[in-house]
Amino acid sequence: MARIKTTLSLDEGLVRQIRVRAARTGRRDSDVMEEVVREGLGSLERLRARASLPEEEALDLASDVIHEVRGRSRRGANPDGP
Repeated sequence: MARIKTTLSLDEGLVRQIRVRAARTGRRDSDVMEEVVREGLGSLERLRARASLPEEEALDLASDVIHEVRGRSRRGANPDGP
């Protein structure tokens, strides 16, 4: 499959996680990013199939879950912060 170069604006912490995973596994950042995106899309499809939700509702649910998890990890990482 052909690759297309693109530019993304990502959270610093997320980029750091991608780079760490790439370094630990001996892969390129872009390969790790592609893997993570594929995993995320696959998770969304499995969630939608299990819940029998239309795609738009599944996207909303997945977004809510992601924001909830991010909020928990931020609070856990810095108990004095927001």
